[in-house]
Amino acid sequence: MTLTKYAWKQWLPICLGSGVLIALTSYVAQTYALLYVVAGAIALATLAVLSFYRNPWRTIPQNLPTGTMLSPADGVISAIEYVDSHESVDGKAVIVRIFLSVLNVHINRAPCDCTVQKLVYREGQFLDARTEESAKVNESNLIVLDADGIIVGLRQVSGKLAKRIICPLSEGQTLKQGQQFGMITLGSTTELILPMALEPAIHVEKGQRVKGGITLLAQIEQ
Repeated sequence: MTLTKYAWKQWLPICLGSGVLIALTSYVAQTYALLYVVAGAIALATLAVLSFYRNPWRTIPQNLPTGTMLSPADGVISAIEYVDSHESVDGKAVIVRIFLSVLNVHINRAPCDCTVQKLVYREGQFLDARTEESAKVNESNLIVLDADGIIVGLRQVSGKLAKRIICPLSEGQTLKQGQQFGMITLGSTTELILPMALEPAIHVEKGQRVKGGITLLAQIEQ
């Protein structure tokens, strides 16, 4: 397991600052032994914070059929919503919504082999990501993907604590299935938007836990 490269500006100062504090506290603790407890507490707190930025080693399934959509994030399926229109697919769509708590891995992954067609960032509010309203009004970043002729949407939505969407993608960039492409720090939501015109088969249900780049979310037959 490593720390994600997408948030090094956040975790590097934490590591350096806590390292200095632990060193100073341990030095003074040679005189005041009770400070060893303080140093230990700082170390444990640092590890807890760094866990938000963890990047566990993961083996992505290979040679999957075209149209296989893997989960773009770790978390729990909070909703499967059918809408009459969605800008990412230009028509009726099904939205598979994943809630990421502060305990989940926050890295986002490509659901399939694809090319980035368009990016649409929108400012917004920072409501609790567990509410239905948050998916509609919170800060978000919509990524439209072309997967061998299948147009799908992927949307990063910030939460009450997550006020930093990281997505260093650009139009025309290609991604492999399961490839990391960004993250949302702390609790948040990630949505996979699929066109109903292609009759996607949804393989998850509300309340189910999923893993990014591992869990089969849906299958689209061409």
